[in-house]
Amino acid sequence: MIISGKDLSKSLKEALKCHVAELEAKHGTTPFLAVILVGEDPGSVSYVTGKAKAATEVGIRNTTMRYPETITEEELLAIIDKLNADDDVDGILVQLPLPKHIDEQKVIAAIRPEKDVDSFHPVNVANLWLKLPGFKPCTPKGIIKLLDSAGVEIEGKEAVVVGRSNIVGLPVAKLLLDRNATVTVAHSRTKNLGEVTRRADILVVAIGRERFISADMIKPGAVVIDVGVNRDSRTGKLCGDVDFEHAEAVASAITPVPGGVGPMTITCLMENTVESFERKVTK
Repeated sequence: MIISGKDLSKSLKEALKCHVAELEAKHGTTPFLAVILVGEDPGSVSYVTGKAKAATEVGIRNTTMRYPETITEEELLAIIDKLNADDDVDGILVQLPLPKHIDEQKVIAAIRPEKDVDSFHPVNVANLWLKLPGFKPCTPKGIIKLLDSAGVEIEGKEAVVVGRSNIVGLPVAKLLLDRNATVTVAHSRTKNLGEVTRRADILVVAIGRERFISADMIKPGAVVIDVGVNRDSRTGKLCGDVDFEHAEAVASAITPVPGGVGPMTITCLMENTVESFERKVTK
């Protein structure tokens, strides 16, 4: 089975569009997402364009605030302060990475937790691990939705997450734990990595290395979620962290790259923005 994030994202956005229309009828306004883009990194520009398109599709008001790479940290923090103080703004997203002269952690911490729809703020990270109410980080949230859509039973299964980043690896491990999987977090320095990954009923790979996981590292019948987005050194096309061509024959279900996890990340960002709006109007 190919688990299509593109198809699931489309159906979820259609439902979200109806929900946003209901919110507008009830409250006379819709959620508002402010995206900040610093510089002209091609990947960042592409991501931001995709987010703006998705927001418009579901009826979320949005703006992309573009600034040159020379913007100072103080100027950027002042912009965030203004957005924090604007009651009309429900979600604030600063596209990463930022230029080296700007402290990313300081910028993330400056966003009010209730507007941090990426769920990178330390308070939201703590809420995730303490099982307190708050936003779920977009990519991990999307991964769980993909597994559910494919009818994958998570409870009691052995899950291996390859990658330990704060954005994907660690939070998706926590969400899998919350669904009663037995979780191992592996990484590039794990000894005998193939032995570890071959134990997995559910294998999530987010290590950022082109075709890093080969077919012989996958347990026959496993479900494989490939989070990686890399440029294929042979063809120049996008590819994942898993050798999809050969892994497809071994896995029972697998996500493609592109068209797998990526669309779900953006859709979950839209869901978090709507969630922020609903919390505001029901206070």
